[in-house]
Amino acid sequence: MRERGSVSILVAAALVALLVIAMGSADVVRVLTTAAKAQTAADAAALAAAQTMAIPEEGAAPADLARTYAARNGGTLQVCECEPDSFEAIVTVRVPVGRLFLSGDDRAVTASARAIVDLPSL
Repeated sequence: MRERGSVSILVAAALVALLVIAMGSADVVRVLTTAAKAQTAADAAALAAAQTMAIPEEGAAPADLARTYAARNGGTLQVCECEPDSFEAIVTVRVPVGRLFLSGDDRAVTASARAIVDLPSL
């Protein structure tokens, strides 16, 4: 009769373990979703910068256009290697994840992309 309450302790421990696993899974999904969003923002920023370098627009600097496209996709442009007279743009974009369940700090994901304009040979 002394082992009567031991089942409730085991059930409580199992519920706590399941709760931690569920919270960890939710964190992983949020990070992976944000990573995909960051890659989309980096791709768009690199393509916009490379296009502006290949077909110059009046008053539009490649880095400014890359910053605009990164922001439209929820990111912040960190690095833009957009050399003048070049047809290659390399960008790094940062997208915040926010607070996670199992980690109290704010987190962010970074993604990089490279776009090259391949001009046809004449």
